[in-house]
Amino acid sequence: MPNKYRQGKIKKEHHLIEDGEKFLKELEKLESVEAIIPGRIFRNQKGRGKKGLYLKYETPSGWKLLLKNGSTVQEIFVITPDKEMFKAEFLTKLQVKE
Repeated sequence: MPNKYRQGKIKKEHHLIEDGEKFLKELEKLESVEAIIPGRIFRNQKGRGKKGLYLKYETPSGWKLLLKNGSTVQEIFVITPDKEMFKAEFLTKLQVKE
């Protein structure tokens, strides 16, 4: 039975911030990614920031990333069996910030 919240590697139970889908589609292409889980959305009080996907820290099952669009930030959790491979792919193939 297909999962109504999953589309490929991306779990779509929660909303995405504006332009978030294009960043997640690029992330989904990485070989080391098993699943992508969008998390909570919050406002950054520091004003307008740059758009992009940023590595935050390792978690027991993978990595926590931040998806930024101006002053709006969304947590993104990536499930991966090989954390070092993911970090290397992320930094070389996505041209985004660490």
